[in-house]
Amino acid sequence: MDHEPPAQEPPGQATPSPQPPPPAVPDPARRGLAALSPRYQAVAALAVAVVGVGVVVHLLMVFLSLAPQNTVSKQHGKAVEAWVFPEFEQNWKLFAPNPLQQNIAVQVRADVRMKDGSVRTTGWTDLSAQDGAAIKGNPAPSHTQQNELRRAWDFLTATHTADNRPVGMRGALSEQYLRRITVMRLYRTDPTSRIGVIQRVQVRSRTINVQPPSWSGEQVPDKPVYRMLPWWTVSAVEAAGGVR
Repeated sequence: MDHEPPAQEPPGQATPSPQPPPPAVPDPARRGLAALSPRYQAVAALAVAVVGVGVVVHLLMVFLSLAPQNTVSKQHGKAVEAWVFPEFEQNWKLFAPNPLQQNIAVQVRADVRMKDGSVRTTGWTDLSAQDGAAIKGNPAPSHTQQNELRRAWDFLTATHTADNRPVGMRGALSEQYLRRITVMRLYRTDPTSRIGVIQRVQVRSRTINVQPPSWSGEQVPDKPVYRMLPWWTVSAVEAAGGVR
């Protein structure tokens, strides 16, 4: 039997290579979580559930901290406070019937005993301005910068009479708390205090009314009002011990 020889390709003509399969077209119905494998879908669903439960618990804790006392808040008060304070504390003064319309700055000066035995009185240091400068432009300011000094001053004014007399043990405690804060701040920022030993401190507040918009026609005083506290003696522990 005769066999025909295989056909020869014309010279100069290459054998065409096989074409790759066309890319798979994604199913438009499978998007987002549906496009994941069942294993990753389960992980994603679990993560969403955990986040959802956390949000619900957080909102519930904040609500209980702000709501009037009830059976739940009385029974679980410590757990609510541990969750909310200090990071998530809410202050509603901005939305009160009479919102704050004053800027209050807390300032301090000190008598400092120098190394040669002389006593030097420092100028007034605006502690509120320091906190404001630290907060401005900071996307995540600390709770201390935002609230420590403000809460200490509110604590003192709430436990003292108009003539700066302390009321009960809380009044004395508020003085000690504010005094320790001011001494600590002076040792950190005041050049004179850093090279000497603070003997006494005096605190004052400077209150300025927030001016209303020009279109309101309302007139309020624009001169600062000062509340001057008496000089406080600084103990040896406060001056050179735990707060320095």
